[in-house]
Amino acid sequence: MKTFGEKVVGYNIPVLNEREIRASAGILFLGLIISLMQILYKGDFLLIKYFITIFLTDFIIRIFITPKFSPTLIIGRLIVRSQAPEYVGAAQKKFAWIIGLLLSAVMFALMVLANSYSPITGIICLICLIFTFFESVFGICLGCKVYKLLYGKKAQYCPGEVCDVKAKQDIQKTSGSQVLIVFGLIAYIWLAAVLFNNEFSKTPHALFAIFSNSKTK
Repeated sequence: MKTFGEKVVGYNIPVLNEREIRASAGILFLGLIISLMQILYKGDFLLIKYFITIFLTDFIIRIFITPKFSPTLIIGRLIVRSQAPEYVGAAQKKFAWIIGLLLSAVMFALMVLANSYSPITGIICLICLIFTFFESVFGICLGCKVYKLLYGKKAQYCPGEVCDVKAKQDIQKTSGSQVLIVFGLIAYIWLAAVLFNNEFSKTPHALFAIFSNSKTK
């Protein structure tokens, strides 16, 4: 419990399993987005208060006790237990989680203890959404990038080996035609919005109601 991270043969610093971290971030992102939907569509803040409390407790356990006992990391480990571990440096992850702890602590104070909401809580929720989304979907730890800027030194064992300077392989390179396709998609969406917005805005009808209405006639 005194060492933050795991000691693994072949690594000169404590490390963590990036795969279970990404799974945990996905769990937190899902919980946060569902809680926000409850607020946006129902004006119900109950779920977000429970989520913030769990979020804060989970990060307290990660930082002040050990990541081994973090409930969401344990769930993440169970989910990805059949996948080969991908080891990342524990130091930068701890720094990123400290950011998460501070954000969740402010949210807990404002929304749970003070029972209030404001642009501050909205901005923090957005930041948490972005952080967990990038971690779970892209495997990009935004907090780890802040670690590098703040400490002025290169982190070791980053996800996808992004900390190591190396030439891109052909499969990683993006051609000009591929970039044009992306811009083409944007133009396609804009054109669809211009031409079909009125049609798309119509409220859909129940599919099986057509058959039931025809039987009653």
